[in-house]
Amino acid sequence: MLAKTPWPFIASLRLLLIAFFLTAIASTHLRADSFADLTRMARGQTVYFNAWGGSPSINAYIGWVGEQLKQRYDITLVHVKLTDTSEAVSRILAEKVAGKSSEGSVDLIWVNGENFASMKRDGLLRTDEWAFELPSFAYTDSKALPAILSDFAVPTEGQESPWGRAQLVFAYDSRYVETPPRSAIDLADWIGANPGRFSFPQPPDFTGTSFLKQIALELAPDRSVFMRPAEDADKDAALQPLWQWLEKVYPALWRGGISYPANYTDMVQLLGDGELSFAMAFNPAEFSNGIASGVLPETVRSYIHQSGTLANVHFVAVPFNASASEAARVTADFLLSPEAQIRKARADIWGDPTVLALHRLPKDMQKAFTRMARGPATLSEAELGRTLPEPHPSWVAVIEEGWNRRFLLR
Repeated sequence: MLAKTPWPFIASLRLLLIAFFLTAIASTHLRADSFADLTRMARGQTVYFNAWGGSPSINAYIGWVGEQLKQRYDITLVHVKLTDTSEAVSRILAEKVAGKSSEGSVDLIWVNGENFASMKRDGLLRTDEWAFELPSFAYTDSKALPAILSDFAVPTEGQESPWGRAQLVFAYDSRYVETPPRSAIDLADWIGANPGRFSFPQPPDFTGTSFLKQIALELAPDRSVFMRPAEDADKDAALQPLWQWLEKVYPALWRGGISYPANYTDMVQLLGDGELSFAMAFNPAEFSNGIASGVLPETVRSYIHQSGTLANVHFVAVPFNASASEAARVTADFLLSPEAQIRKARADIWGDPTVLALHRLPKDMQKAFTRMARGPATLSEAELGRTLPEPHPSWVAVIEEGWNRRFLLR
């Protein structure tokens, strides 16, 4: 026979449970009131948003965000257009070295990967887990998308707010390519048989370095080595398949490997001009956008490799010395809101996939995402389902230095 539980114990347990739920409710209201206070404090502030400025469609979207922030919160958004995010990171680091702990020049920065890792390591970020407290963060689901909590294998710890998803996508012009190669090995064979028709952006351009990581991952006997810091691995052995692959294709690259496109937009233009048969980008809608704008012919289509392609999440972060920290966090919340995410996902606006979990959205917003029209060269979510995880950010410098030494300086 089971022993009876004493009534005093049950009463105590009930009191504890009631206290727990009351505390939870109180904390929820505290966060809501806290954000309401934040929006009041943000009024009249100017946010200097340091973000890459190389895409007209992205620039136009950020312009729309600025209009919305002004109307809703009286926040002025200034897009500081970067050619490389490291420019802003270096500026913030210089301010810290100079002892400038407030009134910094950067209020919000578009960041991920190596730049986030270096900013976190050097103490350049706001560190109070502010991103987890944003009201719009409740629409995300870290179980469905773990990358919102781990940026290139580095825990975010609430120091950056997710903004969008990216996956490396290849494009080809069907006038010149009947069946695109769907592996690193097949691609090397195609390049050798069609000299001068393939290239990639010159590292340290983000897309160019990502392409090298893609090939390294595909050819690696054990991909897990790239998930650990490079200093903990036999770097030469891990990257030997990549160097061998590049040695094979080097003579047959566009312009004999003497020069490379500056970035993916340059490469897309070369695809449109017919100089190249392939291009690559981290935006799945990039090539549909190019067709719509007249940069690319209607014969262009996109694809990914059979084993998958690199995929990651990009974020926005608030520097430790931001001048308008309140308005920067309100801006981050709006960027993560369903309204802003729906607009950003539209192929005719930007085509950047959402980081929100559709099952956590109201029904009308779920329908807005699922009924969204795709361009002629945009892959479906099912087709994009095959992904490869980003290596630890420490591999970036190792790969770029090795490539420079072996190929750029020839």
